[in-house]
Amino acid sequence: MMELNQDEDQFKTEKSNVSTLIEFILLGFSDVPSLQWMLFIIFLFMYLTILMCNSIIILLAKTDPALQTPMYFFLSNFSFLEVCYVTATIPRMLMDLYTLKGNISVLACATQMYFVLMLGGTECLLLAAMAYDRYVAICKPLQYSLLMKDKVCLQLIAASWISGIPVEIGQTYQIFSLHFCASNKIDHFFCDIPPLLKLACGDTFVNTVAVYVVAVVFVMIPFLLIIGSYVKIICNIMKLSSAKGRAKAFSTCSSHLIVVVLFYGTASITYLQPKSNQSEGIGKLLSLFYTILIPALNPLIYTLRNKDIMMALRKLQNKLLTRWESLK
Repeated sequence: MMELNQDEDQFKTEKSNVSTLIEFILLGFSDVPSLQWMLFIIFLFMYLTILMCNSIIILLAKTDPALQTPMYFFLSNFSFLEVCYVTATIPRMLMDLYTLKGNISVLACATQMYFVLMLGGTECLLLAAMAYDRYVAICKPLQYSLLMKDKVCLQLIAASWISGIPVEIGQTYQIFSLHFCASNKIDHFFCDIPPLLKLACGDTFVNTVAVYVVAVVFVMIPFLLIIGSYVKIICNIMKLSSAKGRAKAFSTCSSHLIVVVLFYGTASITYLQPKSNQSEGIGKLLSLFYTILIPALNPLIYTLRNKDIMMALRKLQNKLLTRWESLK
């Protein structure tokens, strides 16, 4: 009887601890304390680079007449999305590296996770919309102006941004309705589903299934649509008689295909791999790829392999130099 009372007291204590949980601790890179400042400088540089490069792409797409096409309209929106995406994680990570603390309230953690998931889902859908644009441009060039009117482009952009909002609100609510009685220490540098599920006590089967369903809808289905589009694109390109035409067609698609493979590859492994098989170190490394490294590489991939953007960049540089000389 006495043991039963002790068990009941222990259960009440655990239940009380669960209900009074007001913050988590993001462990981040605390396992390498000697590298904290070096990591701070590296990530700060990468963040500023992402902001600057994507801002330049947006500026060029808005101001240069040669870039007033659906392709660059999608690219400018993609650049804006990348800025939002990295801003959901990097500033918080920089603050934790600077203060050497990782305390984050439950509300702030839920908010961060919602924006990371929503913006990640938007990126998957937007990449699919960009693939559709390339498919129409190469496989149906005579119908391109009709199929990719301004209204259609705006609808594709709006659908990419809005579709994930109710889904990720529901998923975030579902995750934070769990009881976290094991620990409040998240072995990650931002609030993400896999490390949070590891802290949950009780049965998380329904949550795990929900993660897989959302990942299939927002990751796998768009990815398969992109692959299907590019199979048709490549078949159509191979039919071109002109070697120059084939090279130009490949150059306009290769940048997008590289970004798709990098982003979808790392995101798929993160959210479709069973959580029991994921080590914390591998999880962090994969997350660094799709939240920081790939967004940092995207502007370089799109600009260095795109003659139109390079030409627009030179024109902008010449304008600025001319204006600077006139002010002297």
